[in-house]
Amino acid sequence: NAPRGGGKGIRFVDNEDDLRNAYVQVTNEVVGSPIFIMQLCKNARHIEVQIVGDQHGNAVALNGRDCSTQRRFQKIFEEGPPSIVPKETFHEMELAAQRLTQNIGYQGAGTVEYLYNADTNEYYFLELNPRLQVEHPVTEGITGTNLPSTQLQVAMGIPLYNIPAIRMMYGKDPEATDPIDFLEERYLDINTHVIAARITAENPDEGFKPTSGSIERIKFQSNPNVWGYFSVGANGGIHEFADSQFGHLFAKGPDRESARKSLVLALKEMEVRGDIRNSVEYLVKLLELDDFKANNIDTSWLDGILKEKSVTVDVANDDVVV
Repeated sequence: NAPRGGGKGIRFVDNEDDLRNAYVQVTNEVVGSPIFIMQLCKNARHIEVQIVGDQHGNAVALNGRDCSTQRRFQKIFEEGPPSIVPKETFHEMELAAQRLTQNIGYQGAGTVEYLYNADTNEYYFLELNPRLQVEHPVTEGITGTNLPSTQLQVAMGIPLYNIPAIRMMYGKDPEATDPIDFLEERYLDINTHVIAARITAENPDEGFKPTSGSIERIKFQSNPNVWGYFSVGANGGIHEFADSQFGHLFAKGPDRESARKSLVLALKEMEVRGDIRNSVEYLVKLLELDDFKANNIDTSWLDGILKEKSVTVDVANDDVVV
């Protein structure tokens, strides 16, 4: 594995010969990066805890996200709260993340990532990602906090317990300044669910192979339950050296099923026209699979679907780029 993100430098090996070959591949893929070996965790969920540390030794956990729907170790859907994890187990994960944040003196927003086995209710530390992640609006949607604003206030030296949004999350007077013991006190129950979908210039029928080309039009209208943003507009395009993601949708509801239905409707109403292939119709089909509805997935779920080609998208002849 290599600390570059984007799923690069990750290989599965179960014998010495494959290990030697994989080592050469990884050194060429992520030149100059340290390489380390981890035990394989099967049937794993990718669970994250959003943390923020301040300049005064405080660390707060702002709930977390479930990012288990992945292809080639890259996220497709992100959702929160991570409802697959029992409440008390997730609280233990939050406390562990907070203690780590305090012990290393981390300041600002970051993400502590875990692998979680739902069958055994066990979790394993992956890494502390020292930045604001692209899916951070999931956390904002379920906690009511503005993460960039929180980062700025932390950088100004304001203690976490004096930030109004965090105080409100804990049921405190937003204008008061009394300290909050984040390791002892619990925030209010989360009553919203958010599911996010990454919009990419990829061909899902070829294992999400990146595509490039011009974009003539993007048709999307935000509503009270779904909002989105895009890095390109009409008459724009995706060049071959760009990251394939060019949009992100976030759907909310009082529970997971409500958020899922809102996201499906928004994706069905969305239109992207141009030279690129995109994943929108494929995402709808994934969201409507029984396994996704039942939250019965893991990090290998989508790769298995792609390998078996059990989900396909019909493309009109006039939409095919040759």
